[in-house]
Amino acid sequence: MAHAVASRFGATRRALLGLGEEPTVTLVHRVLAPSPIENLDAYRRTHGGEGLDAARTMTPEAIIAEITAAGLRGRGGAGFPTGRKWSTVLANCSTAEPTSVVVNAAEGEPGTMKDRTILRVNPYAVLEGALIAARAVGADEVIIATKATFSDEIGRLRGAIAEVLDAGWAGDVRLTVFEGPNEYLYGEETALLESIDGRYPFPRIAPPYRRGVHELVDSAADVGSDSGLSAHVELASSDAASDAAPTLVDNVETLANVGRILARGASWFRTEGTEQSPGTIVCTITGSTRHHGVGEVLMGTPLGEVIEAIGGGARPGRSLTAVLPGVSSGFIPASLFDTPVSYEALAAIGSGLGSGGFVVFDDSDDLVAVTAGASRFLAVESCGQCTPCKTDGLAISDLLAKLVRSEADDRDLATLRRRVTTVADSARCSLATQQQVVVSSLLDGFADQVDAHANGKASGTEPALVAELIDIRDGVAVLDEHHAAKQPDWTFDAQDSGQAPAARLGEHRAPQALSE
Repeated sequence: MAHAVASRFGATRRALLGLGEEPTVTLVHRVLAPSPIENLDAYRRTHGGEGLDAARTMTPEAIIAEITAAGLRGRGGAGFPTGRKWSTVLANCSTAEPTSVVVNAAEGEPGTMKDRTILRVNPYAVLEGALIAARAVGADEVIIATKATFSDEIGRLRGAIAEVLDAGWAGDVRLTVFEGPNEYLYGEETALLESIDGRYPFPRIAPPYRRGVHELVDSAADVGSDSGLSAHVELASSDAASDAAPTLVDNVETLANVGRILARGASWFRTEGTEQSPGTIVCTITGSTRHHGVGEVLMGTPLGEVIEAIGGGARPGRSLTAVLPGVSSGFIPASLFDTPVSYEALAAIGSGLGSGGFVVFDDSDDLVAVTAGASRFLAVESCGQCTPCKTDGLAISDLLAKLVRSEADDRDLATLRRRVTTVADSARCSLATQQQVVVSSLLDGFADQVDAHANGKASGTEPALVAELIDIRDGVAVLDEHHAAKQPDWTFDAQDSGQAPAARLGEHRAPQALSE
């Protein structure tokens, strides 16, 4: 099956990734192979599996020490040091229950498609990394949590898992594919665990290393408790009196790097990239470029060169004005396109690397319309557990929609700025902060476009569609246009009920998810 599915994506990597002619900047192949790896034997021929072989001869502490020395940082958005995360999970292991490893493959950040591309090209590297992680933290199961809508990726995963099991790679570790919901918050790691537990994807307060999966899967008694958690459960602890077990949650791209680090060593991994951001990063380029695609570059490559290498640069007759890293960080103006693509360099300019998805805009784009679209996406996808996130988020979205239609007045602008300061109050996840950061970057960095709409000098228009990428076909991004009809209560009804999803769904179990 793996061979058949891989063949569907074409013979060459450039066609698969939606890239055009060969770029002037070299794309690299540490994570994204030059062509799809069609079966486990082909992966072995690229030295696949050598990292797992090495891990079997090492203690958990030695494995974690090597990952720590490599400086690998999480590629899911936050950039947290992977070795430190693994060490924390190991330190909180239960005396009674085994730890779990969850691969976060619930990619839904607008403008990002790197994890699905990795799974299409080489799911074996992800599985190898996950099995190494399981050995490092003492886990007896690996759950690859993806969206039920990712049918191509699920097909590749199931085929690869069957081969890995037949080859004896997994040993006593169970490998499971979990097919979850399509909500944006499902990609937040604690909401991911809620979904695996059979609940809706509402973020928890407790991090995964303090509270894992499978603890109250068959009980609904925890819902609505006064514990302060979405799930009323015992927290994982190194205390011998605790039976609770933690979960290690790592992103697809993070784990795809692990096998080669163990096989070739931490010093090899650090031969590319920067001191604080070693290695490579898989980026997605969409928006107002010649074409759209996914490619792997060295950490530290200037942003403008990444846009050129993967997206082909500006369209004929146009000049680029800004980039939006999904909806996780603020706009980056063209004047800063020489900034290296690394965690530290992008943070230094007040933005962020996120999941490596960059939506590019040129002088024909209305950034107020883009911000209104991003704000609506975040407001709709808010679960409503934190009242300011939902209420202020929807108010910000409405005000930006009014502004982009050139119908807002000075009072509206003052209200908009005030709501931006309160939307993230008492937030348990980063979604509200994303609303704050994206909108503030427009108000502070592109005041001319804001003023043009506020003063009626710009023609009124509608918010732009900002939504998940469904695919990149023939170099063109395909967005989830269905999202435009999604209501803030997470239904697709003609009218919104006015209830936040957490209130509307909080007393119910989620529909049975598909898994095996």
